[in-house]
Amino acid sequence: MISVSGIRGIFGSHLTPQNLVNFTSAYGIWLDGGTVVVGRDSRVTGQICEDIVCATLQSVGCDVIKIGIAPTPTVAMGVLKHNADGGIILTASHNPAQWNALKLLNSKSEFLDAGQGREVLAIADEGKFSYKPYNEIGSVTEDENAIDSHIEEILKLPYIDRKLIQRKNFTVAVDAVNGAGSIALPQMLEALGVNVKKINCEPNGIFPHNPEPLPENLTEICEFVKTNDCNLGVVTDPDGDRLALVDENGRLFGEEYTQVAAFDLLLSKKTGNTATNLSSSRAADDISKKYGQTCYRSAVGEINVVKVMQEKSAVIGGEGNGGVINTDLHPGRDALVGTAMILQLLAERNIKASDYRDTLPHYEMSKQKIELSELGMDADDLLKKVEQTFAEQNPNTVDGVKLDFNEGWVHFRKSNTEPIIRVYSEAQTKQEAEELADKIISIIRS
Repeated sequence: MISVSGIRGIFGSHLTPQNLVNFTSAYGIWLDGGTVVVGRDSRVTGQICEDIVCATLQSVGCDVIKIGIAPTPTVAMGVLKHNADGGIILTASHNPAQWNALKLLNSKSEFLDAGQGREVLAIADEGKFSYKPYNEIGSVTEDENAIDSHIEEILKLPYIDRKLIQRKNFTVAVDAVNGAGSIALPQMLEALGVNVKKINCEPNGIFPHNPEPLPENLTEICEFVKTNDCNLGVVTDPDGDRLALVDENGRLFGEEYTQVAAFDLLLSKKTGNTATNLSSSRAADDISKKYGQTCYRSAVGEINVVKVMQEKSAVIGGEGNGGVINTDLHPGRDALVGTAMILQLLAERNIKASDYRDTLPHYEMSKQKIELSELGMDADDLLKKVEQTFAEQNPNTVDGVKLDFNEGWVHFRKSNTEPIIRVYSEAQTKQEAEELADKIISIIRS
């Protein structure tokens, strides 16, 4: 799978050493040398991919700073720490263990936007790579303190009161799915004076359950939190940028509510707008309105949220998949700072996680899909039909078509990998969300 944001595939079949060399060469040539921070998650193929990528960067004249196994946000922080020209994270995010991928950062530690990604792809497609002679190749150094530096910057945030959190004597369970957060997240919690109970925190890349932090994959930590008298459970995906929360009763917050809670804390400290993507919960709008602010919407994708944050001067952003984007640190999702913010909120409001969750507006989502082969039309035709049929709803066409109603919303997006249209909907209950989507789909089918 090749896109403007990188390449992803099953190692040994679609993702090959040659693919890694070609794409890394294109990225290094696009940078025109300079310094690149390289980190990886814990996958079994991580070491071999790291070796290939670092050697390739050297060969096109880039200096490499290796930080080893580290969360994606730690690599982003490393780019800023070293004033580097870019960064590469070797991770396939929530994909299964046989997958790996390259994620690419620019000098601002942002993921490449569409224009930058197209430039890299064009160089890769042309395949005319210029490698340096022996006396011009790049160097390799290591930063063994990248995680420490990341944590230190979190603790410096003016609204994170380390002593207050420590006095609460929280016990927090961590499930890092044996990924890149296995060391970093417990280390940060310990720095905050939290009692840490770990499950699946061996960074060996052997995922004990499906690594995407969805409810059906998190039964183990929900039970663990209850039986071990924890105040909170935190779960990350393999590269540590998404965060799911579990209250003291073993009940999942729901990934949508990670960013909502982060919004709630930061808006109580700072005045400004917020931003999230079009498929995220309406709860983000509600919490923003509570503080007299507007939640702006972007196309789905982390960099798209970041761009809207910059355009609208948003002080906090995120995505409904458990992503918290706090630009006081760096412009990307970060499970570590998200966790610190949640603990700060619980500590200063002196409230249990379950009681806090009950204060938030409640919505439920439905996620469906339409097989394009059933309708005999392509994705663009279907989206145009939705837009025209519901023109009176002033549909948002920034990313597919989103229809907003008083009782909820429905969002149609075409898949980049399958001949389907994804249909997300939200309402007060799951049944109402499904019925709202079914109603719209039925009108379109007819």
